[in-house]
Amino acid sequence: MIPARIQPVLDEVRPLADAFAAAGRPLYLVGGIVRDQLLGRPLGPEADIDLTTPARPTEIKAIAGPLVDALWTQGERFGTIGVKLGGRSIEITTHRAESYSPESRKPEVAFGDDIHDDLSRRDFTVNAMALRVPEPELIDPFDGAADLAAGRLRTPLSPEVSFTDDPLRMLRAARFIAGYGLDPEPGLVAAVRANVERLDIVSAERIRDELDKLLVVEDPSAGLWFVVDTGLADRFLPELPAMRLEQDPIHHHKDVLAHTIAVVAKTRPDRLTRLAALLHDVGKPKTRAFGDGGVTFHHHEVVGARMARDRMQALKYGNDDIAKVKKLVYLHLRFHTYGMGWTDAAVRRFVRDAGDVLTELIELTRCDCTTRNRKKAERLSRRMDELEARIAALRAQEALDAIRPDLDGKAVMDHLGIPPGPAIGEALDHLLELRLEEGPLGADEAYRRLDAWWAARTDP
Repeated sequence: MIPARIQPVLDEVRPLADAFAAAGRPLYLVGGIVRDQLLGRPLGPEADIDLTTPARPTEIKAIAGPLVDALWTQGERFGTIGVKLGGRSIEITTHRAESYSPESRKPEVAFGDDIHDDLSRRDFTVNAMALRVPEPELIDPFDGAADLAAGRLRTPLSPEVSFTDDPLRMLRAARFIAGYGLDPEPGLVAAVRANVERLDIVSAERIRDELDKLLVVEDPSAGLWFVVDTGLADRFLPELPAMRLEQDPIHHHKDVLAHTIAVVAKTRPDRLTRLAALLHDVGKPKTRAFGDGGVTFHHHEVVGARMARDRMQALKYGNDDIAKVKKLVYLHLRFHTYGMGWTDAAVRRFVRDAGDVLTELIELTRCDCTTRNRKKAERLSRRMDELEARIAALRAQEALDAIRPDLDGKAVMDHLGIPPGPAIGEALDHLLELRLEEGPLGADEAYRRLDAWWAARTDP
């Protein structure tokens, strides 16, 4: 029986379903939307709908074109026509199978005529279900609904075939393990371990996008352990298994990998915050040292920031993403360097240095505390609350989010009667330092301080 909650989706695609039926072409809802509707997960207003049909792209355009608000053909050579209908983005794809040759980084696409063949080449049984429209009929040749109910992760064909067809599916398994609470079958796990090197033919961009999707599920922990334990992480993020440090029997310290995964799980599911949490301690293995006081990781935030940058560059992240995550890794210990007291100057410097990642830095700092010592955790939380209160109070008094010298370069040149040159930069640095230490000076006081600085600088 088809659940009644699916009816709104059926209503949305009804115009297309009727048109394809009139043309003698079957049409099916397929993939994630079928899975999520069976689970009762709501279809958000921004979610896409996927449909499949034996009709070829030219025929899809002819049938759908007169009905839709917009149509695009960027994926036509792969069998996909995109349309906009009633504000919803919908992709209609010809039945197909994708596979990678052993040396290729790009899939080979073959069109097909049978829905069962199309479903057989999909990644997992829970995604290998289709719902025929307009009169709903569930097509589930590989018992995906039963696997969904039982919490099993299987592939429609043998996992070796599935992962040969598209090696990225091995990494995608981690997202389904974490995001849907599915338990991978032993054969699937064994196939991943045996085929991890196949991931090397997948483009860095596809791996990056799949990692991002894993990181923003509610709790990515199980998926992250999966990529480490199977050896997948060695192929695209070797810094992660490197944090599984051997525990010294004398100098006890937390397992860095376990701590890292716990921090990721604690942070809100924001992509860059989670990525910074994943990478915040990558510098620890390279900086670990043992001394009389125990184990230390001096300057791991400096080393880690460079390592995070290098890894993100290898995964083809954009420069803006790299800069933000690098800054978060570099600053993730900054809160602790101020000790128990926060002067106004310290608050200003913290806000100035964090810049556009202040919210994420506070979140990361809070979540970096994974101690089981309740009193220690409560103490840290209180200090963070105090810092946020101080930031709010200062923000109400001054332009805290755009701290600049009280005078600009032109005002300095006009007042001192000097041309552009290094002295102007030095003067602005001096005024900025005063602004950070004392708050807004006002123009009159800024000119007075500038005169005093200039006199001291030029006094022989």
